[in-house]
Amino acid sequence: MEIKLYDEVLLKDKRKGTIVEIYEIGKAYEIDILVDDTGEFPEYETETIYYKDIECVIKN
Repeated sequence: MEIKLYDEVLLKDKRKGTIVEIYEIGKAYEIDILVDDTGEFPEYETETIYYKDIECVIKN
């Protein structure tokens, strides 16, 4: 599976996020995960994830 910058992905733990940095293709990525969109401004959590954590690409 090819993962590019700003792809929306589904993680194996069922969270969705957007790739914001690629550290090494096929290995490690920085992802923004929406954690709360009920307020005036949405809140995101940024995490480093690994290729094995990604279930699939939702949108390119």
